Amino acid sequence: MVAGEANDIRSTCPYCGVGCGVLLKPDGDGGLSVRGDPDHPNNRGRLCSKGAALGETVGLSERQLTPQIGGRNAEWDEALDLVAARFMDVRAEHGPDATAFYVSGQLLTEDYYVANKLMKGFIGSANIDTNSRLCMASSVAGHKRAFGTDTVPGIYEDLEQADLVVLVGSNLAWCHPVLYQRIAAAREARPEMKLVVIDPRRTATSDGADLHLQLAIGSDVALFNGLLAEIARQGAADEAYVAAHTRGFEAALAAAMADDPAMTGLSEKDMSAFFDLWIGNEKTVTLFSQGVNQSSAGTDKVNAIINCHLATGRIGRPGMGPFSITGQPNAMGGREVGGLANTLACHLELTDPAHRKAVADFWKTPTVPQEEGLKAVDMFDAVADGRIKALWIVHSNPAVTMPDADRVRRAIAACPFVVVSDISLRTDTARLADVFLPATAWAEKSGTVTNSDRTISRQRAVLPVPGSARPDWKIMAEVGQRMGWQDAFDWETPAEIFDEHARLSAIAGEAGLDFDISAMAGMDAAAYDRMLPTRWPQRRAGAIDRFFADGKFFHADGRGRIVPVSYRPPAAVPSRERPFQLNTGRLRDQWHTMTRTALSPRLSAHLPEPFVDMHPDDATQLGLKPADLVRLSNDCGTAILRLRKNDDVQPGTLFAPMHWTGENAPASRIDALVASVTDPMSGQPESKASVVRAERFDARWHGFAIAQDRFTPQCDYWALARTGQGYRAELAGSARPDDFERWARNLFGLPNAAAQVMQDAARGSFRIAFLKDDLLLAALYIARKPIALMRDFLTGLPGSEANWALAGQSRADMPDPGPIVCSCFSTGRNTIGRAIEAEGLCTVEAIGAATSAGTNCGSCKAELAQILRRFASAEPVD
Repeated sequence: MVAGEANDIRSTCPYCGVGCGVLLKPDGDGGLSVRGDPDHPNNRGRLCSKGAALGETVGLSERQLTPQIGGRNAEWDEALDLVAARFMDVRAEHGPDATAFYVSGQLLTEDYYVANKLMKGFIGSANIDTNSRLCMASSVAGHKRAFGTDTVPGIYEDLEQADLVVLVGSNLAWCHPVLYQRIAAAREARPEMKLVVIDPRRTATSDGADLHLQLAIGSDVALFNGLLAEIARQGAADEAYVAAHTRGFEAALAAAMADDPAMTGLSEKDMSAFFDLWIGNEKTVTLFSQGVNQSSAGTDKVNAIINCHLATGRIGRPGMGPFSITGQPNAMGGREVGGLANTLACHLELTDPAHRKAVADFWKTPTVPQEEGLKAVDMFDAVADGRIKALWIVHSNPAVTMPDADRVRRAIAACPFVVVSDISLRTDTARLADVFLPATAWAEKSGTVTNSDRTISRQRAVLPVPGSARPDWKIMAEVGQRMGWQDAFDWETPAEIFDEHARLSAIAGEAGLDFDISAMAGMDAAAYDRMLPTRWPQRRAGAIDRFFADGKFFHADGRGRIVPVSYRPPAAVPSRERPFQLNTGRLRDQWHTMTRTALSPRLSAHLPEPFVDMHPDDATQLGLKPADLVRLSNDCGTAILRLRKNDDVQPGTLFAPMHWTGENAPASRIDALVASVTDPMSGQPESKASVVRAERFDARWHGFAIAQDRFTPQCDYWALARTGQGYRAELAGSARPDDFERWARNLFGLPNAAAQVMQDAARGSFRIAFLKDDLLLAALYIARKPIALMRDFLTGLPGSEANWALAGQSRADMPDPGPIVCSCFSTGRNTIGRAIEAEGLCTVEAIGAATSAGTNCGSCKAELAQILRRFASAEPVD
């Protein structure tokens, strides 16, 4: 293994597509110390709050370490024999397309390669798709349309070399914080560098921008068509480049001229300022993410952006180009091995006979399918209507994350045979499995991942494999062997799989495609283990940093395509019955469905409850007050969320995070409201423009609970989060229990514990604290309305001498830190406020010097600035 100082193990963070290097060291008790790797080119030692807390997420308390069949523990041989037999039976009786794999950007490239080879090469169906379909499929489709293959032209260094960075549909400060800090550092070094943020809502990223364009949801094509038209009007197109290296400019310009930029809802002044900035700065990077991709017009949005770069020749050179930022740690690796239903390995084309034959010959199989498989939404439609009868889900939670999630959950539950490979049974999807296969987790796995700028990094095992868990590649390879294909899946190590992948990539290189790592073939286990971060392509003829510097693209004629696109509004139209557009997205300190981040108390402390942001005017019109519970509903489903009234969102729009599940807030699964509307080219769902009705959830009681041990409430609404001392939960119900004491004892599983009770029947309040020898075990606080308590103080009391806990507030000698602002250092809002008042702090940097808040990943700096502004205007910070 490759080690850093003091025997640290160099590995890669398992969160977003930045691909940060980490230095890991076991603590001897099953945990890890985690530091940023100063030598890794992606992060240069920086980590975000999630990466810094990785050591808190590797415990075994949530793990399932033995295979299960029908809910009972089983041996591996029995489980794998059953999986192989059932998939073979379905294939024989109903054909290969009655089977499907749904995999994940959490897989390592070697895992992904085996899954793709098993399904496309030997089972004989292209029905393998990935949760990456939900985040970057539109980028793939846009790249292929413009460039001829799925190529990311630029590299991270371009973000620092640019004179203008434009972030489109990306809250980079929260979702890719290390990249944001690289941009922030570059701006500090070169104050003339500009940042523009294009986003329908105000975010931590837009607060730091020189210009924020708060456009109408889904109107990106209209904006970039307006830019293309302005490029032509100002004579800023590079006519020589366009003539020599592209096709389609005239048609694309005509389409752009026909569009009306006013559809963006932006003022002419703001649009003019943006157009002038973009046109006036040759070294411009336009970076885009989920706000662009997750749309029924996502591919057109991608091409509208690329069109402007091709028309000006701003591509392939330092500090310029269109740049897709992926959401998952190995979304790129999945694209490289053909993990999408419409692609083949190494960017070869599934529908190209020559490509198919080359892969079939390499794999020595006659069964490579001729047609594309079912993309994610279509795949689960086929599960629902019975066409797919055997389904294998790997490291994903589609019962929560797919659009129309309630329908998907019902479909999985009704599927004749469902296999789930994961690390825990505590997911909505794993609970539906006929066979559960326990896989190794991040810190126990060895392989490679590829980040957003095509850098391949090693992930190295640092903890021993617990129980009988197995690596994903090994699980799938053993199933392949049991299905009769022993030689094709006869690997001993992930290094052997990587070597096969690298050798196959030579075929793509010979076919004139972009993905070629053939120079990395032939590594033995020791060389593989020593592998340094390496950006592809790595051709035998030499490496390339940026694509398209020579003006050559991957279409047959070598030219890039400037694609005519026209603005199309989101598919769902607001109406009187459903007047709100719902935008969904991520939080700073949580990841996907929280199976990892929810294990960290400090990550859970920042925003511990599902919420919906609503503009104050809309809230007033609906008669809603801050902290009310709001029920959102449409034809797909419902969700209950806590109201946050603010003008971060525009009137008529809402924002809600997507992380909560049936395991921690079953009434708040936001994708239950997202319709199964997809982009016609990419198959990516429209996750940011559903239409919903909003109304108060009329609860008869509201509560807050804390306890040392995990508990599962039984009421209409609850949201559970881990704390440093146990768990906390917000509660509410439409029916008031007859006996709250009995209800509380059942809730905490404390039928005989000593209790203190405080009750006011007239006011509808009830409080109970359970103690053992003056140590607080659990407490419950009930009121008719949302209850005011010092929550973040109370969460630290379980397990301590706190026989005064019923007061619900701190003692004079134990100050309340307030809600967490800085997760890296667990710094609360009240702590920051006290420091501002006591020391007269007036800058974010001064707050950092006094409290450490904001001095690590910097993701909380926008919130620190807001706190400063509230103090300056004498607004309350609570």
